[in-house]
Amino acid sequence: MKTTQIAGIVIVVIAGFVAYMGYSESQGLSSSLSSTFNGQPSDNVMIKYIVSVVLGVAGIILFKR
Repeated sequence: MKTTQIAGIVIVVIAGFVAYMGYSESQGLSSSLSSTFNGQPSDNVMIKYIVSVVLGVAGIILFKR
């Protein structure tokens, strides 16, 4: 297995962890209140979701090389 493939796997695992952190935060009280009043999740949750998607795509690209 090449080094880029190993790095890709590591990045995908990190992306999963960041997505889990975002999900955990979305279930918290502050995010629930933000969602209730604004109709959308808090900015921190959205940032974590976006970062996890970007990391996931980068990891998959590295793994395919």
